Amino acid sequence: MATAELIAETPVAAEVAELVARSRAAQAQIENATQEQVDTWIRGMVYAVCKPGMDEEIARETVEETQLGNYEGKFKKISVKTRATLYDIIDDKSVGVIDEIPERNIVKLAKPVGVIGALSPSTNPEATPVIKAISAVKGRNSIIICPHPRAKFINAKICNLMRDALVKMGAPADLVIPIEQPSVEKTNEVMKQCDRILATGGTPMVKAAYSSGTPALGVGVGNAVITVDDTADLDDAAAKILLSKTLDYAASCSSDNAVILLDAIYDTMLEKLKAKGGFIIEGENKTKLQNAIWEDGEHINAKVVAQSAKFIADYAGFAIPEGTAFFIVPETGYGPDYKFSGEKMTVTMALYRAKDIDEAIRLTNAIQGYQGQGHSCGIYSQSDANIMKLAEGTKTSRVMVNQPQSASNSGNVWNGMRQTFSLGCGSWGGNGTNNNVTWRDLINETWVSKPLAQHKVIPSDEALFGKDIIALVG
Repeated sequence: MATAELIAETPVAAEVAELVARSRAAQAQIENATQEQVDTWIRGMVYAVCKPGMDEEIARETVEETQLGNYEGKFKKISVKTRATLYDIIDDKSVGVIDEIPERNIVKLAKPVGVIGALSPSTNPEATPVIKAISAVKGRNSIIICPHPRAKFINAKICNLMRDALVKMGAPADLVIPIEQPSVEKTNEVMKQCDRILATGGTPMVKAAYSSGTPALGVGVGNAVITVDDTADLDDAAAKILLSKTLDYAASCSSDNAVILLDAIYDTMLEKLKAKGGFIIEGENKTKLQNAIWEDGEHINAKVVAQSAKFIADYAGFAIPEGTAFFIVPETGYGPDYKFSGEKMTVTMALYRAKDIDEAIRLTNAIQGYQGQGHSCGIYSQSDANIMKLAEGTKTSRVMVNQPQSASNSGNVWNGMRQTFSLGCGSWGGNGTNNNVTWRDLINETWVSKPLAQHKVIPSDEALFGKDIIALVG
């Protein structure tokens, strides 16, 4: 049976096939675009959504529609994160020869993939469509964006602003197409029919992306574990943990889910966290909070995700002091019998105590062995030895040093990480890459190999293997 006949078997498949055909036609028009053209287009796409006034409008409407996070967090993402992402990639060469290896006489040429199928989550629906769209167009691709149903209106608005900007700059509007009435079936069809999937969202959708038969770039579960050692600047650490834990009410998968304090600074650092608005949850309140976050004992309750501490406390049924910004839950164990050791998607952190950096590493691996392995961890320290020991001893793709985790590991102006909302977690997290996913992951590369001026000469066995190996094995 022909592919077209297969696609037309269901109304949803036929509807998506029409969108993919439009997207493919638009992509064909820019397949030979110049570097100057694509860079002009992505500048216009970002400005259309982040320009003064529009950024405020999008931030406000995102909170109104999704009822997740807060205005300040959404504003930073649509106004600052989009600008930072553009700045991060604007000078990258993505057309023609993009890399050369003179010693191997190899050059690499960039080629577009085609139609990118992108998933956009309800927790970051303001900047995700923009970042994914400019990454696609930077590689001379088109993109179809499938939003979470809870964010369909803001997704359509953002995509239409980018479409209007593209037309004004002489490019096809259909380089960016939103799914305006999303459904799981429709998203699955986009993933089947596109050329590459860029998946950001819950575990079921990421698994569906990998199972679609289309090459996919997915992300793993976040459960960031942060260590504070006895050399750290404790005031700095407390301020940055507050920022990271409460940014957009912990909508980010990079929010501090567990904090490990070394014995020597435990009491002092805990007081500093309490002074920053941390409220300790123990006893009956711990049970109430657990029941509020995990409604059936297993799955995170969507009603409390990315909500304020006051909202969650009222929902759970306990009182908190005025000024409480986040919850601190002292914990000793990890795994399914210790729910707070996992990802919480709320302004809640588990608190652990370790005698030294070695125990902190053991705890980090145990916690992330339950959830979050491969994603990220962090450390506040002035000891390069401790920093490198943590990095070497943990199964993680990224380690943030003396930085607010949720605002840093996806890239920020104070570090060199690539700007993105798609964080590969490597084989540890069931992903094919450890990268901060950007346009470079959304292209094909042609390697051009010319003969070496002087051929390589395989050395003698003695030089290649060494006398010891020859004697031992032979």
